[in-house]
Amino acid sequence: MKFEIDDVTVYFPYDNIYPEQYSYMVELKRALDARGHCLLEMPTGTGKTIALLSLITSYVLSKPQSPLKLIYCTRTVHEMEKTLAELKKLHDYQVKHLGPAARILAVGLSSRKNLCVNPRVLSADNRDSVDAGCRKLTASWVRALAERNPSVPTCEFFEEYERAGSGAVLPPGVYTLQDLRAFGKEKGWCPYFLARHMVQFANVIVYSYQYLLDPKVAGIISKEMQRECVVVFDEAHNIDNVCIEALSVSVRRQTLEGATRNLHRMEQEIQRFKATDESRLRAEYQRLVEGLALRGDLQVNDTWLANPALPDDILKEAVPGNIRRADFFLRVLRRFVQYLKGRLETENVEKESPVAFVASVTNQAGIDQKTLKFCYDRLHSLMLTLEITDTDEFLHIQTICDFATLVGTYARGFSIIIEPFDERMPDVRDPVLQLSCHDASLAIKPVFDRFQTVVITSGTLSPIDLYPRLLNFNPVVSRSFTMSLTRDCICPMVLTRGSDQLPVSTKFDMRSDLGVVRNYGRLLLEMVSVVPDGIVCFFVSYSYMDEIVNSWNESGILKEIMQHKLVFIETQDVVETTLALDNYRRACDCGRGAVFFSVARGKVAEGIDFDRHYGRLVIMFGVPFQYTLSKILLARLEYLRDTFQIKEGDFLTFDALRQAAQCVGRVIRSKADYGMMIFADKRYSRHDKRSKLPGWILSHLRDAHLNLSTDMAVYIAREFLRKMAQPYDKAGSGGKKTLLSQEDIEKMVDGGLNEMLY
Repeated sequence: MKFEIDDVTVYFPYDNIYPEQYSYMVELKRALDARGHCLLEMPTGTGKTIALLSLITSYVLSKPQSPLKLIYCTRTVHEMEKTLAELKKLHDYQVKHLGPAARILAVGLSSRKNLCVNPRVLSADNRDSVDAGCRKLTASWVRALAERNPSVPTCEFFEEYERAGSGAVLPPGVYTLQDLRAFGKEKGWCPYFLARHMVQFANVIVYSYQYLLDPKVAGIISKEMQRECVVVFDEAHNIDNVCIEALSVSVRRQTLEGATRNLHRMEQEIQRFKATDESRLRAEYQRLVEGLALRGDLQVNDTWLANPALPDDILKEAVPGNIRRADFFLRVLRRFVQYLKGRLETENVEKESPVAFVASVTNQAGIDQKTLKFCYDRLHSLMLTLEITDTDEFLHIQTICDFATLVGTYARGFSIIIEPFDERMPDVRDPVLQLSCHDASLAIKPVFDRFQTVVITSGTLSPIDLYPRLLNFNPVVSRSFTMSLTRDCICPMVLTRGSDQLPVSTKFDMRSDLGVVRNYGRLLLEMVSVVPDGIVCFFVSYSYMDEIVNSWNESGILKEIMQHKLVFIETQDVVETTLALDNYRRACDCGRGAVFFSVARGKVAEGIDFDRHYGRLVIMFGVPFQYTLSKILLARLEYLRDTFQIKEGDFLTFDALRQAAQCVGRVIRSKADYGMMIFADKRYSRHDKRSKLPGWILSHLRDAHLNLSTDMAVYIAREFLRKMAQPYDKAGSGGKKTLLSQEDIEKMVDGGLNEMLY
């Protein structure tokens, strides 16, 4: 269907549209017109992705004189593929209506591991090894050597791509990662470098958050992007944590031992060069004296990771004299590694600011702040001079230089925390030194400053007014949408006590209480006998899940549960969890029914959908607060309180409830779907906790469902399932329409049916 929103003709590839999709597009267009940033919360399963893509691509088509580019950021490769598949459908529809004028180039960009087609490189088991395997075949000095000596292995795909020169381009179209690999194989070109090259010409780019938020990656991939870009962060409820991780570094004993080995090997390489080719070292020294930045004129296949500091904070000047000579620089790094080793020997937890830490480094190791600041760039330059290709072997020294550069660059928003052991396992000595970033706005500030519109959207952004404070920006549009439904297909309940009327909670003083564990077990047992198909349970942590499952096993509750349904458990091993999920789905498909035990903040809670019969009920056992004694969390809370006036309790509750909402939101993935959500903890009945849930859940949470015991919850579940089994009108009847056709929208634009939206 196609319809008008103000002066834009929107092409939408389906026959009907949800009212909330239409309102979402209207708000999004307001943000694009105002050239400002926006926050939009839209319930899961209401077609957020296609609404975004339709409106933005149609907006670009209607304004050919101002070429806007869309950068769409996803969290996982799976989400990236889903987005590109939707875009393909939309693109075909637009070309059908507008002809060749609507053709665009849309590219998904991922790591070499997902795009490489060279079997020799792909045989490596992890991402860093694949990257290093690629460099061993494509680095400029390796290729120069291969020209003189044909027995030196190179990558035939990269060689073909280089030979094609400016002819190596992608024709217009939408390319998923699979399409890129197929195109690369067909042409004999390297898909990874082809995609990297085409990013600057593409109209739509889909890639991971890190490519914009992590300065080390963004400095290479995203530095060419023009200001006229619309950046979308999808599923962005955890965006503050992503920003913080991008600027945090942790150093363990293994890191320091690895760094020492790296330094030893670099020293051997320098000695070898001194004996055979000293002119290279002299040329590098000369370049550093003149202060020429290497970055700009590097070949694409030689670029390594960029500087870990944000672009505005990188000094545009020559490298200090004391680290220009390669052997002097290695001595500085040795002293720094030795100093860090000494700091890790502590018996107590220590916390200090970057300023105090740098002062201590200067006093004890004789390394000043400016030298620390240049460590990363100097290491990069040296590794190129020494022609090192196995970069995966040098990750340890890279981490140390990351740490040094960040500590030397930032005085505020960071803490250095040294812990001799993990508090949850005080007997195991595992010292760790962490440079912890507390200010999420640091990493995302360059994105807000550089691009004209940034859209932050997700199914759970409540309370929506906290995000502008956490990320320190002013949105021009900030809006939360509810779900228009023809029937109440969501049934949230708050369970506060078991059948024996004892309260249930995962509060620290109650969680190990046998009464609570028994009541949780009874709740699940009652539910598996009533609810058909799949049930998903979320626990607050892995340790608590282990404790409860063991207890249920000893008391025989688990055996009783398994007489009704099979039980599968998420573990910290990705392969095991994937296998468990596959078998869970098979059990649901064959009608046996199954229960999946999972953990809030785990992989399953973030990215796996339990739609249709895979999830008819989600039980959230407890409130998933972070581990509140964590030193890093305490330091961040203190920073938020002092800088943004956000109270500790408010932030912790907000963080716990967005995780809970994310967990229970897995159950509804479309309007034809239905499911129940049980919040099993007495704390959810308190208004200050409950009010932080998203509006689309709260609007279905009745007062009568706020203080239930197990037997009441079972009765409500029976009634709800009976109601859902009845036939219903998908398009909505009476005054409330939940599916709009083209005519409905035209009438609405004329002002006739505006009440349908709200």
